[in-house]
Amino acid sequence: MSRTARNATVGIATAVALTFGITACGSSGGDDVAADEKQTITVWAMGAEGEKLTDVAEEYTKANPNITVKVTPVGWDVAHQKLVSAAAAGTLPDVAQMGGSYMGEFAELGVLEPVDTKTFDKKDYFPAGWSQGEVDGQAYGVPWYVDTRVLYYRTDLAEKAGVTEAPSNWKEMQELATAYQKKAGTKWGLSIQPSGLDTVQNFYSFLYSAGGEIVNDKGEAVIDSPEAVKALEEYGSYFDKGLSNKSVQPGYDVVKDFGNGRVPMFFGGPWHVTLLNEGQPQIKGKWAVANVPADKSSVSMAGGSSLVISKDSEHKAAAKEFIKYLTDTKGQADWYERTKDLPANTAAWASGDLADDTNLQVFKKQMDTAKSSPSLSNWTEITDKVDQAIAKVTQGKASAEDALKTAQSEIEGLVK
Repeated sequence: MSRTARNATVGIATAVALTFGITACGSSGGDDVAADEKQTITVWAMGAEGEKLTDVAEEYTKANPNITVKVTPVGWDVAHQKLVSAAAAGTLPDVAQMGGSYMGEFAELGVLEPVDTKTFDKKDYFPAGWSQGEVDGQAYGVPWYVDTRVLYYRTDLAEKAGVTEAPSNWKEMQELATAYQKKAGTKWGLSIQPSGLDTVQNFYSFLYSAGGEIVNDKGEAVIDSPEAVKALEEYGSYFDKGLSNKSVQPGYDVVKDFGNGRVPMFFGGPWHVTLLNEGQPQIKGKWAVANVPADKSSVSMAGGSSLVISKDSEHKAAAKEFIKYLTDTKGQADWYERTKDLPANTAAWASGDLADDTNLQVFKKQMDTAKSSPSLSNWTEITDKVDQAIAKVTQGKASAEDALKTAQSEIEGLVK
């Protein structure tokens, strides 16, 4: 991400810095304690990962008795505010889990230690996973786990509709959605979100596969490009043709409708595999996953989390060793077994279930081309403008071209 693009984060970052007295370049943590000295390192991890990491930390301490790892689980709902407050007070933990949407803001505040690229080699990780931890070409986070979206589809209902292979492009996907309705009797053809918060997450598979972007690598808004318009026209056509539901209630659970056959296709993440296996056992062997159907290419969104070290930490050497333990091949394979989070380290996919499971290999192939969002601290505000444009199209209130022209104008004001 260029300096031009990063300027969008300066306003928010500077406001926080002025409010709390954080200097622009961060402060020194003093002398760093050697990794082999007796010490305690503090770690904040979010959500379910925070709970699971406690067990890993205990095992690490047994193998490294000079190091005590104190893990504090933090809810995602309070994570951002807790990190901001700690940055202001100079009390960030030695190591913290951080999503890509936070990275730009905290890098701009100068409270993160740059990644030691002699220890952590970007070639060992999925490109999209590594880029989530980068700001202005500088890496601040080491990829911990990754996430992407693929197409889930009912194979039994596809066969009933006369289709025996997964759709590989837009034309085939819409043909299958139509066949599901007309020949297999499903209520809908494809479940994609019509409106509301984070509708853009369903749209990314269309936008990126068409070669479009919201903000390019020069920091320019480009959501009104011909590629983006084409993607939104395709997305909106599912609603125009009655293949997708225009009215979806908040909290809607697609897994249930996938199980009962009302919805035969949806874009989902790796956690849906477990939800389907455990919650919809009646369709075992009757569904599969496939890579995102392509326009120019098959490209999905990339998500996940990175691990960062506080610039003020006096335990950087030990913190780096712990992160190395979590992100090497063995640690990544172990973490997958504990959490089912997809490894960010590509070597971890070479053995065990990660190598043998055909569904998991679909996710790996998708991650090879997945695209991460720019590290802009106001990214949520930017994507909200795209959410609004999508809703106008799905509800028949504007053409894709007009809706994206409006979004372009609004987003241009946010990236200047």
